[in-house]
Amino acid sequence: MPSITSKSYRFAFILITSLFFLWGFAHNLDPVLIPHLKRSFTLTTTQSTLIDSAVFIAYFIMALPAGFIMKKYGYKIGIITGLLLFAIGCFLFIPAANTQMYSFFLVALFIIACGLTILETAANPYASSLGPPETSTLRLNFSQSFNGLATALAPAIGVRIILTKGFTDGQLNAMTESARKIALASEASSVKLPYFILGSILVLVAVVFAFTKLPVIQKAEGHVAGKNILHAFKHRHLSWAVASQFAYVGAQVCVFSLFILYAPKSAGITQVEAGDYLSVCGIAFLIGRFLGTFLIKYIQPQKLLALYAVINVLLCIVAIAGHGFVTVYAVIGICFFMSIMFPTIFALGIKDLKGDTEFGSSLIIMSIVGGAILPRIFGYISDGTGNIQYGYIVPLVCFIVIFFFGWKGYRVIEKSQL
Repeated sequence: MPSITSKSYRFAFILITSLFFLWGFAHNLDPVLIPHLKRSFTLTTTQSTLIDSAVFIAYFIMALPAGFIMKKYGYKIGIITGLLLFAIGCFLFIPAANTQMYSFFLVALFIIACGLTILETAANPYASSLGPPETSTLRLNFSQSFNGLATALAPAIGVRIILTKGFTDGQLNAMTESARKIALASEASSVKLPYFILGSILVLVAVVFAFTKLPVIQKAEGHVAGKNILHAFKHRHLSWAVASQFAYVGAQVCVFSLFILYAPKSAGITQVEAGDYLSVCGIAFLIGRFLGTFLIKYIQPQKLLALYAVINVLLCIVAIAGHGFVTVYAVIGICFFMSIMFPTIFALGIKDLKGDTEFGSSLIIMSIVGGAILPRIFGYISDGTGNIQYGYIVPLVCFIVIFFFGWKGYRVIEKSQL
């Protein structure tokens, strides 16, 4: 840590880094919620994917308001606001479980995601600013590594707390309709305790932020407040970053959220075994984050990004055309090599934006809506062809877009004045 941030910024950097773990933990409980609520409310697969939609649509809606909050009130107020919204959404899981309304759960998830949007809009540029500009990408990758830690831990913890051993399908089918509803309601209530604990932790973290004096990031010379959101698009590399982040998040959601459907078809394993391999994917993602943070000290981030994107294009081809366990190993490899992509794209995208930094950060966070759109295309291709492996055409195209960003799109070139 001493090599990437100064002593005066160290406590602030630790606090900010904790946020990356917290929102990563919340995000990676969603793959556990999908099968849990699908069973509890007897949903179709399409209905259960509304969980991801509720989350990622919030990013699109809230990103611009988050940027305005940061510009008007500063990063500290933005972070506290995001934490409190995050906590409110967690606490709403209790009445959602009590009322047994799926729409209530979706509202709670949407509010959580609104809080996450504000946190990510604030924390990403703030973390990258807590030290020398030349180590901003390294710093952001280090913080994002704790997001990777949450990716590995949340599913393992979530399945043991939320996916409690309930009634078998045979037992449920033997029950009367009213008894079955009561039984499923009792299973659905297992979400209350973990989300109450998470919400309480978030309130405590918000209190710590409220009583902590965060360093004011000095604006660089020539930093003049941006005129409007369109003004930010004069930076060509920001436009590329928005497109690349849209592609990356879409690819990540395709890979993680649909893995338990993909692996049994491609490798002939059970869903339980696929769940275990999904944890391995999370571990590969975590290792990739920490190794990538180390490599960025010696390799320019844009070059590492382009190299990893090319490798993932090749691995996607294996995921499409391969058979057996080689396809599972290919997807684990994809998780490893996509681990550095979000923070690297973000850091390269907001580089030298000056007064447009807050709006630029909002635009990149808005592009997370790719997680709501691209998995749907994956699903349409899979259903239309009758082969879920063909769905990996979507991540393949996404990684091609990311390669072009790392190859040329990252260069700081201003378009004509808007």
